[in-house]
Parts: sequence; structure tokens; C-alpha cells
Amino acid sequence: MQSHLVFGAGLIGGFMAGVLRSQDLSVSLVVREKMKARFENGLTLTDYKDNKTTVDTFQFIDGNDTVPGFDFLWLTVKCTSVADSLVDIRPYVSPQTVILCCQNGLGSDTLVREAFPDNLVLRVMVPFNVADVAVNHLHRGSEGDVYIEVHEQIEALAQKIDCQLMPVHTSSDMDAVLWAKLQLNLVNAVNALADIPVKSMLEQRGYRKVIALLMQELLAVVKSEQINLPKLTILPPTWLPFMLSLPDGIFKVAAAKMLAIDPTVRTSMWWDLSGGRVTEIEHLHGAVERHAKPFNIPTPVTSKIIQMIHGVENGSLQQGYSASALLDEML
Repeated sequence: MQSHLVFGAGLIGGFMAGVLRSQDLSVSLVVREKMKARFENGLTLTDYKDNKTTVDTFQFIDGNDTVPGFDFLWLTVKCTSVADSLVDIRPYVSPQTVILCCQNGLGSDTLVREAFPDNLVLRVMVPFNVADVAVNHLHRGSEGDVYIEVHEQIEALAQKIDCQLMPVHTSSDMDAVLWAKLQLNLVNAVNALADIPVKSMLEQRGYRKVIALLMQELLAVVKSEQINLPKLTILPPTWLPFMLSLPDGIFKVAAAKMLAIDPTVRTSMWWDLSGGRVTEIEHLHGAVERHAKPFNIPTPVTSKIIQMIHGVENGSLQQGYSASALLDEML
């Protein structure tokens, strides 16, 4: 049986580990002690469509354990932790290990490829949010299918783990997939600054208009780079800014499926800011800003959002912007 290690399993990594285990795969975890306490008696997985499964206990590995290399290593730490994790994962990587990078944003897999030039390193796009609703219970609160970079060594695995709780596909154009995901991730900073659940945020036009402005800047960059974005939601990527800018009443009717998310869901950037941690803002919005510069594409809204997130990080600003106040900051 092929062996899997989920390294840095937090909410997303824990959910993915649970799905892998539910498909009768051999799964080990490297986690913080706090998360180990939540997962050590097994795990219940649910989603916003009322799918549910329960898995038994995992094998936990720490730095003192001597283990052979794994067949697949799922790197589920955040972009900001990838560099630090490269030394820590080395004992678990053998020549045949496939390393699967599950980070948001663009480019963090480059560090992994440089550290492990002889291993197959593939990118994974995880689109959904996960909340810990109780001890040993993780809940997927939003839509989206997982995409794994296509390779002959991954096709059989992708088919095996594809399920209702976590639909899985492979893609031969992960650059485009990751840019499409980045467009959706532009919601993260707005949610972090608003300091309210995503569903409540999307129900207010002011917040949506800020997100639409951010998306328009990203789409200008994508157009200049001649990238054809895949459709990850019910709407084509180029339609999203228009939809988000609609008046509240029309939006709630036209985008009912977009609002079909768990009312408690918040983004990972909100969790980071609220926990006093450095965010992924430079790997998300910062990537848009960096890619815009060679084309001389102005990104004033993106730059302002980056500045505000850093302001919260250093304590000069606080979360809790109303929709009108945040929109005023952008205009």
C-alpha cells in the first residue's frame, strides 16, 4: 500500500488527511501538539452539502521518529512557512517521494523544487474553507474542487481520492488554475479587514465592490500575460467583478449559489490576523502587484489592501472596517 504523509496538518491539511484515510490509504501526520490533541481520537468530516464520514486514528510522527521515506508527502503549511519546513521534511523524503505543494498564491513550490531537485514536485490547488466546529470535527464550509498538477504518477491517486467530500481533478495547466484560485483568494484580505464571516461580508455591496476592484486589477495582469483562466465557480472569471458589483437585492438572487456557504466560514487570512500571525498577503495580493509591474499596469487597490493588512500586522491599524469605510479607503 502506498504511504502518505500530511506535513503541517492544520484545518486544510487535517481535512485532506481525513479524506485520504477515508479512502483506505495509509496516512501519517506531522502536526503541532495542539492539532494532534484534536485529531488523535479520529476525525469526523462534514461539508455544507451534508456529506459526512468518520475516520479512525492516524499515525503521528515527530522529529525523533525514524521512518522510511513516504510515497507521497502533502506539504500543507502556509506559504510563509514553506522555507522553514524544507529542513523538517527532509527525513521523510526518499528518492521516490512525490511532494505535493498545497499552498495558496504563486511560486512557493519553487523553493521546494530547489531543495529537492531529484524529486517529483507537483502543485495542488485547494479551493475550499475548513472550520473546526468541535474537537475531532472538521467542516468544509464552501464549494470548489481540488486540482492536482497532472502527471502519470498521480492519475490513479487522483481517481482514488476523488469523492463527494473532496472532488479531485488533474490539470495540465496549473499556472492558469492557480491564477484562477488567486482571483478567488482576493476575498481573503477583505474578509480579514472586515472581521466578519464570509457570507455576511458577501451580502454587503461595499465589500463586494472592493473585491471587484481587486479582481479587475488581477484580470488586467492575466490578460497581459495571455493566461486563459479556467472556471472554478459557476461563473466565468471575467464575469465575477460585474456580479459582485450588483446591488444587494439583485446579487442575492443572481448569486444565490455563491452564498451557499456555511455562515461561520472565515478566510485563512482572518485566522492569521486574529491570531497575531504574519499573513500570506505578499504571496497573494503581492503576486498581483509584482506581475503587474513589467506591464506598467496600475494596481492602486491591490497596493492599498497590502498596506492595510501590514498595518494590522504591525498594530498601526485594527480589523473591523465597515463596508463603506473600506470602500472609501480604496477610492
